[in-house]
Amino acid sequence: MDDPVNHGSEQKFLDTRDPAVLEEGGGRIVLFRPFIPAEAVQEVTDTLQSRWVGQGPRVDRFEQLFPQAIGADSAAVAVGSGTDALHLAYILAGVGPGDEVVTPVFTCTATNLPLIYLGARPRFADIEPDTLNIDVEHVRQLVNERTKAIVCVHYGGLPCHLDALHEIAREYGIPVIEDAAQAIGGTYGGKPIGGLSDYTVFSFQAIKHITTGDGGMLMLRDAERCAAAKRIRWFGIDREAKFFGHWENDIREVGYKYQMTDIAAAMGLAALPHLAEIVELRRGLLKEYSRRLRDVPGIKLLGEPETAECTHAAWLCTVAVENRKGLESKLREAGIESAQVHFRNDRYTVFADYREGALPHMDAMEDRYQVLPLHPQVTVADVERICDVISAGW
Repeated sequence: MDDPVNHGSEQKFLDTRDPAVLEEGGGRIVLFRPFIPAEAVQEVTDTLQSRWVGQGPRVDRFEQLFPQAIGADSAAVAVGSGTDALHLAYILAGVGPGDEVVTPVFTCTATNLPLIYLGARPRFADIEPDTLNIDVEHVRQLVNERTKAIVCVHYGGLPCHLDALHEIAREYGIPVIEDAAQAIGGTYGGKPIGGLSDYTVFSFQAIKHITTGDGGMLMLRDAERCAAAKRIRWFGIDREAKFFGHWENDIREVGYKYQMTDIAAAMGLAALPHLAEIVELRRGLLKEYSRRLRDVPGIKLLGEPETAECTHAAWLCTVAVENRKGLESKLREAGIESAQVHFRNDRYTVFADYREGALPHMDAMEDRYQVLPLHPQVTVADVERICDVISAGW
């Protein structure tokens, strides 16, 4: 029987799976696997044989095509990582020493470490127990006259309640900064993630929807900020003015070495034509998980695949379970990887100075969430096998 989700995709992707995965009727199912289209080999080879291997014309091209690929009417600035993009967003938003930024407690540390770079104080907001996204009501309680920005993370690819967050931000005259590292292809209110806030950050780290090996994109709705971002990512130098002889030979702001290379951009350009297919494939798998786990006792899918408000980008399949360690062990015995992936940031020593009061939803969920395999080399048959193992109990 043909696989309705993966049908027709096998010839387009490099097959980097372990031989055991290809064995009939089983094999190890890994938690993550990079998506690398076959065209990437030629794109990278052509780049290596060209004049440009650092930042050059392929970076420019990637910046031009990425907004079109996601349908967002924003300018794009390509950088070396999603963390670079977040740091740039915080700088452009004016975050500095002593400022407070309301931010999720549950996220990759990349969301919050750049705030420490700048001497700002992260104010950790609780989660929504059904989605693990930021709790809007707690955001309302934390925002004050010292708040410089609100950061939200679309956990697993499910967009946050952006209307409510924007309402709070307008009241205080501050921006919303979207960490959309996991949400390429997601939508909110019928509009694509990437064009809804002044600052949106995407990631092309190895296991994201598409990868450039590592890389990121900062999406900006303001052309002046875009020009500033391009200077700051390259030592504070206006590259275009320098190359065309118009640069004043001066640096007026602190810059960084955050640019993307043409080698990385070549991988991104090869992947862009597959993006819509990859997102739909992932959504199909997440819907299959939702259908098969709906009536299984002791487990609940977090973040439904379809809502009236938004479209899930389906980067992660996360469940809340009773006896999480027992489930992890049961899956491991069956050759199936699972893990928590992200952890609450306030447990890390580096954030010890920013721990505050209780976060009841995070406290209740801390030992209960688990991530199941979801990537382009997972098949519907794999999801069936995983759900059968779970349904048998743990």
